[in-house]
This record gives sequence, structure tokens and C-alpha cells, in this order.
Amino acid sequence: MVRALHSARFERVHIMGWRPIIKSRRDWEDVVPHLHDYADVRAAFSWEKAFKELDGLPGGRGLNIAHEAVDRHADGLRRDHLALRWIGKTGETQDFTYARLRELTNRFANVLQQLGVGTGNRVYALTGRIPALYVTALGTLKHRGVFCPLFSAFGPEPLRARLAIGEAGVLVTTEALYQRKVAGIRDALPHLRHVLLIGDNHRPSHVPGTLDFHLAMEQASDRYTIGPTAQEDPALLHFTSGTTGTPKGAIHVHQAVVAHHTTGKLALDLHKADVFWCTADPGWITGTSYGIIAPLTNGVTSLVVEEEFDAERWYRILQDERVTVWYSAPTAIRMMMKGGVAPVHKYNLSALRFLASVGEPLNPEAVVWSLDAFGRPFHDNWWQTETGGIMIANFAAMDIQPGSMGRPLPGIEAAIVRNTEEGSVEVITDPDMQGELALRPGWPSMFRGYWNEPERYRKCFVDGWYLTGDLAKRDKDGYYWFVGRADDVIKTSGHLVGPFEVESVLMEHQAVAEAGVIGKPDPIALELVKAFVSLKDGVEPSEALRRELLGHARSRLGAVVAPKEIAFLPSLPFLPSLPKTRSGKIMRRLLKARELGLPEGDTSTLEN
Repeated sequence: MVRALHSARFERVHIMGWRPIIKSRRDWEDVVPHLHDYADVRAAFSWEKAFKELDGLPGGRGLNIAHEAVDRHADGLRRDHLALRWIGKTGETQDFTYARLRELTNRFANVLQQLGVGTGNRVYALTGRIPALYVTALGTLKHRGVFCPLFSAFGPEPLRARLAIGEAGVLVTTEALYQRKVAGIRDALPHLRHVLLIGDNHRPSHVPGTLDFHLAMEQASDRYTIGPTAQEDPALLHFTSGTTGTPKGAIHVHQAVVAHHTTGKLALDLHKADVFWCTADPGWITGTSYGIIAPLTNGVTSLVVEEEFDAERWYRILQDERVTVWYSAPTAIRMMMKGGVAPVHKYNLSALRFLASVGEPLNPEAVVWSLDAFGRPFHDNWWQTETGGIMIANFAAMDIQPGSMGRPLPGIEAAIVRNTEEGSVEVITDPDMQGELALRPGWPSMFRGYWNEPERYRKCFVDGWYLTGDLAKRDKDGYYWFVGRADDVIKTSGHLVGPFEVESVLMEHQAVAEAGVIGKPDPIALELVKAFVSLKDGVEPSEALRRELLGHARSRLGAVVAPKEIAFLPSLPFLPSLPKTRSGKIMRRLLKARELGLPEGDTSTLEN
């Protein structure tokens, strides 16, 4: 058994009888965290200073994401440094230095120019994690188009909706995905003038009404000069995951790169010698902000793995590629927990120094488990499609309170607010009081609108605050705690219950792998708390176990908050049984719809 893990930097201190604080020691083994002292860095920080860490376009022609991510490195000492390493489904690899990435993205920018694609035109990508996706994204940004990634598991209707909403002019996709999902809806997309198909193994594509991606790239020049780019020029169009209804297209601008770069450095602690792996699907904003832009602007080597989740494969990749910084999702972490720590300990993961999680709040038990499995805790963080980048995080040098989102990034002002009768909001200053999480606008990656929905955008801002729609609380130490989406919160017997708190307590039980909680209508209490539980491998559901879980929750949460009903879900090894989006969010509205026999609504983002 191999267990070459460093755990000396962390120690557990138990308080309140059950909740651990994971203490971060200050005797750094090798790499001193960028945010080594939260108070000092926050006090000295300004977005103006952060902007100066980037180059800007030569000749003062503005700020362009692709220049900061690729060209400035290709023009300097990191020209031959490995920017991307791609690992295909069969284990084959392709390496791309910053110089090579510049050549390829120049070619794609020239392809768009030759097609007559103008500044601000929307270029969509519908692929898995393949090299062409990264070339398309960065080449589009060079040409000052608006890049929009799509989730490759979408069906034809959610694809049609998103392509139509953004008036897609160009689509880059694979021949297989086009034939299965796009060809049948092409006539319903009048703005879609060009479709570039990626054939397998550079095999030419001859589908009528399309162009061959590889042939177009070969015929294009590898020299391109980025035109003047204003900081407020649109750059990215990201659709929300749709867990609560119709997806919205959030617009982000080139200035967002300042936040991408800064949060990659401060929240993910990226250093130039790092090998970084972000496992997020490229169809979601994490796959762009932290799967493409942030690691490249920070000059690190970024790992791209085409194949989907498999615990043993992931451990092997972490070992063989000597990954140092790993950014994953709670869904994957909980799936690894189901397999226990023994599979992890077969591999030498001593290169890992920082682990982070995103997508859905990370349950405390998962944070504590990672100490036993990896010798290091996962550091949770919070942000949204609308914020464009990480807003609240558990930093490398911080003590961790498992279950907490952490503290706001330098440059981010957060608060807990509540509505007043006059229609305004007021800040809640008392600790541990529940309210809506709000952010003071002004950070560079803040979305600039919902595509063609100005009124919907306007309603997000009240009294100088951006209202996130997430309920949270702040403790006396300044840590923020997620309670739930405003429309997920359960109203029972005069109390407001956040589902995440109940789910986390259920996961403390040794038999539970995952839990999802909803409110079930009740004539007396208004709603009852009902939990759906997936059990760990080898654990069988029984009435005795149901009673044990009910008692465990009641003893930890009290009679009002604890679930009154528990349903066991089928459990398959390394597969999620709760309905989730590919970004890791539990679709509680779907659990509720199925429980009550209601229409399920938009399920286009549902995993599998």
C-alpha cells in the first residue's frame, strides 16, 4: 500500500462536541500561499493593483482575455512551458505549449475572420473535453467574438433554446453530436450561418451545409493581431444551470479576466510551477473560468481529461501527472467517499498540496473525510454563473470550519440582508442570523446583463447590492454558511429550514453516502421535512436503519428541523442516485416534483 501523503500542515480541533475546526499550521512545507495572511492581503488589495498584474494589449489597445491567457506567455519566458496536457479516453496524450497554443488560436481567429464573423458575434461550442474546444474558446476571444459553451449531453430542444436565445452565428461541434442533436433543429435556427464539424482522428467531414474544422484550420494563417478590445466588450455568454427554472444567458466582458486571474491566484493558490486539474465539464462556467482562463493567465500547466468520472482512474491520473492543485465537485467527492479511503491509499499522491471544491456546498463530512483520504482537506468555495468567478472561499492559509463557504475574497464586499416593508433591503449585522447573501457590485467578472432580458437583470440589484438568491448566515468570525436557495428553503411549523444543513447531518451517519431534502406539503405544519438517502456500498436499507437515521437527525437537529420521513434511493457504485446537474447541484425541485407527481419542468441539465 502506498500512502505518501503530507498531513502535517493540518490538525483537527473539536469544539461544540461534534464540529471540527481544521487548523492550518503556518510552517509551510514548500510553497507559501499567495494569501498567507487574510487580513493583511485584504487590507492592501485593490482591483486597480490586480489589473496591473496583467499586460494589456500592446500599444495600449485595451484588454483581451486571450492575450492575457496565451499570447503574453508565448511572447515571454514561458513560451515553451506546457500550457495544456490532454488525456484522451484511451489514454493517449497531446501536449500544447503556450507557443503552440498561440499558433492554433491564431488560426481559429483567422477562420472566423474568413467566414465574416464580426466583433460581438456569438460562437458556440458543443463538444466534450477535446483540444478543439480550448482552441475555439481562445480563438473566439482573440477575434473579439462572444464565446458560449454548451453541455454535450443536452438534447435537441435545450440546445435549440440556447442557440436561439443567443442568436448563435457559429457552432463548433463534432460530427457525431451534429448528426444526433443539431441537424434536426438546424432549420429552426435562422441566425446559425456556419457549422464547423470536428471529425474523428482528423478524418475530413463531408456533411452538407457544414465546414470541416480541421481543414479550415490547416488553410488559415498562424499569424493574427488582436484588434482593440475595450474592457467592457462582451466576451462570454454562460447559461445558468436551470435548477430552478428557465435558463438565463449571463453576459461577461473582457474585464472579467482580472477576476479570473486574481481568484485563481488567491482562492486556488496557483503558482507557476503547478500542475492544475479542474474536472468541471466545459459546458458550465467553471469549465471556462477555471478550466481555461485562470490557469492559463497564471502561467501554469493545466490538465484536461476527456473521460468521465471513475475513481480509480482519477487517482491514477493524480499520481502519474503529479497534480499539485485539484479543483473538483461535491458530487465526485461523495462518490469517492462511497469507495472509502483504501483505494486512495494505493496511489502516491504526495504532489497534491491544495484541493478545492465547487458546484454545490460541500458537506462537512466530506471535508473531514478528505483529511483521512488525501491528508489534506477540500477547501470549499462559493460563486455563481452571474458572479463569473469565486467570491467566497476557504483559502490555503485559513483554518477551515467544515461546511462553511469561507470568507469573501479580497476586493469583494459581502453581507447578509433582509427585505423591508418599503421594498428595500437592510444589512443584518448580528452574527448567525439568516438572510439573503448580497454582494456589493463592482468586481470585474460581475455579469453585465441577461441576454435580451434587461428587466430580469435589473431586479437582481436593490439599494446598491446584488442579491444572489441564496440564503446564508455569517458567524462571529466572518465565515459565511450556506442555508439554501431561497426557493429551496422549507417552511415548517413556523420555522425556516435549509435543506443543506439537514443533508449534512444525515451524511455524518456512517451508512449514508448522499442525501437530498425537500419540503412536503402538510395541512398542519405547512411543510414536513422529507429526506431522500443513498446508502454507502454494502449497506442495505431497512426499517431499523430508517429509524436509526431519524433518531440521529433528531438528536442533532432537534424535533422541528429533523426530517419526519426518509426514503431510500437505489445506490450504485460510483454513480449518483440523487438527481443533479453536471455542475454538481442537487435538483431538489425535481425530487419534489417526483414526490408530488408534478411536471418535472426543464431537465436538460440533469446528469445522465
